[in-house]
Amino acid sequence: MVADMAGDPLRIAVLEGDETGQELLDQAVRLLDPELLRLDLELWRFDLSLENRRATSNEIVGDAAAAMRDLGLGLKAATITPEGADDVGSPNRILREGVSGKVIVRTGRRLPGVSPVAGVHYPISIVRMAVEDAYGAEQWRDGEPGSPSEVAYRTDRVTRSTCRAVAEYAFATAMKMNARVYGGPKWTVSPVYEGMLKEELDRAAAVHPDVAYQPVLIDATYAGLMSGAADAPLVIPALNRDGDCLSDLVLPMFGSIAGAESVLLAFDESYNTTVAMAEAPHGTAPALQGKDVANPLAMILACGAVMRHAADRHGPGAEQASRAIYESALETVGSGTRTPDLGGHAGTTEFTDAVIERVRTKLDVWSSLGSAA
Repeated sequence: MVADMAGDPLRIAVLEGDETGQELLDQAVRLLDPELLRLDLELWRFDLSLENRRATSNEIVGDAAAAMRDLGLGLKAATITPEGADDVGSPNRILREGVSGKVIVRTGRRLPGVSPVAGVHYPISIVRMAVEDAYGAEQWRDGEPGSPSEVAYRTDRVTRSTCRAVAEYAFATAMKMNARVYGGPKWTVSPVYEGMLKEELDRAAAVHPDVAYQPVLIDATYAGLMSGAADAPLVIPALNRDGDCLSDLVLPMFGSIAGAESVLLAFDESYNTTVAMAEAPHGTAPALQGKDVANPLAMILACGAVMRHAADRHGPGAEQASRAIYESALETVGSGTRTPDLGGHAGTTEFTDAVIERVRTKLDVWSSLGSAA
């Protein structure tokens, strides 16, 4: 995924954003300090602020996507998507299409010392389409505007390749997590459109007979999550919009939508990862800008996710850095150093400082023991 030549540094494209999203990125990238992680590491920065996207007519977004295709790794801040039809639109859509992203993964996990909702203790991974479906739909209206006879139309589309990518990655993830693949689309109402994803899930289940598989209609999936279905680790495959909605339910069940990272993935024909772009799943939180109170946990975990994917080519050093970041972030929460959304009083900078100190200590200890993570 990332260049693996002798002496070649680990390079990550860093996509800057807007408002509190940028502030959280600034804090999180402190974890990607080469001296802290003891890695030859370079950050290639791209200014994806709304102002610069407008100034470059989105050319900067294309440049960032091209860099991620080359480097294989990206870390993105939250960005503003303007509402005007004639404005620059969503950078997320351009990036996903630009790297041929197929899947977005968001994993809710128990935060130490934070009480979950509905008795949920095991991790839940949402594996959703990154493209197509409702978010790529053509829309139009017929009839007199505002009249009772006005009709709105939408033409959605999904491809079998995207359905297959979701299914394959869902089962591969479930195998790693020792989890159950649970849920699915509303295939009974929409056997042709949503049924395509169900067909691919059934096909993947046949290929992976050792993975538990429990297909459940999307509405029953929501009900199950609130009534005890998460009695073991779950992986929930979903259409694009279904997965977006599920993520916004599942992550707060563990304490905060800022408590988990989001990862966009692109694959080759054998479903090996070619691009991994990690980010926080939340927005730019303008009301928190400049107050140093926003939770940086998701962006910090995104750094851990980037290093985990870098380990495929950069080996134990990147894997060790990933583990140190993940463990230190969760241990910091468990120690009681928490931001207000998790019931604590720590500010953004204070929380990040605590995570950095734990990473430094871990790497020192592991080094003194002469062992990798």
